[in-house]
Amino acid sequence: MPSIHSRFLAAGVLVALALVGCNSSKPVTAASSPSKSEKGDKELKMAPDFELKDSDGRTVRMSDYKGKVVLLDFWATWCGPCKIEIPWFIEFERNYKDKGFAVVGVAMDDEGWSVVKPFIKEMAINYRVVHGNDKTADLFGGIDAMPTTFLIDRGGRIAATHVGLTGKDEFEDGIKKLMGASGIVQEHASARRPGRFVPAVLFGAN
Repeated sequence: MPSIHSRFLAAGVLVALALVGCNSSKPVTAASSPSKSEKGDKELKMAPDFELKDSDGRTVRMSDYKGKVVLLDFWATWCGPCKIEIPWFIEFERNYKDKGFAVVGVAMDDEGWSVVKPFIKEMAINYRVVHGNDKTADLFGGIDAMPTTFLIDRGGRIAATHVGLTGKDEFEDGIKKLMGASGIVQEHASARRPGRFVPAVLFGAN
């Protein structure tokens, strides 16, 4: 029978894994507890503009979405936590697209569309997906783990940042606040308590 020490160690490993996302090259660090702050509109940072091609070859710019609340998701087909979140984003797109909301997925797979397009079809993704690169990631301060997801307000400002697997309700609450509230809540979520969610797994791209 495992010792009490062994059981606590195993539990600690699961908690640590639940706080982070996938990483293809270097270790991921996570805060020991979530941080949250509220700031005025003028203190929010503008989301960097970019110009990328979607799966149909059309040009997509971040600036095209000004006036909408945007969930901008950096992900990869090999990322387990990304696969957990994507069905939620499909649902959000379906439920809120007519209310001034949009999801944009930035696929970061090195293999490009050869792996991303079949995945889009398999998952029946209903929102726009573009293929990103290191330059795109650098615009957002570097993407060290996936998924990394930004909630962007109607003025094009980053209102929330989520790194790693985040709860569906937390995403949806943030979306509703940005669509309906007069004030802006800025929330930095570099790590989350695991709660009932499936632990994330650290592994590299094949």
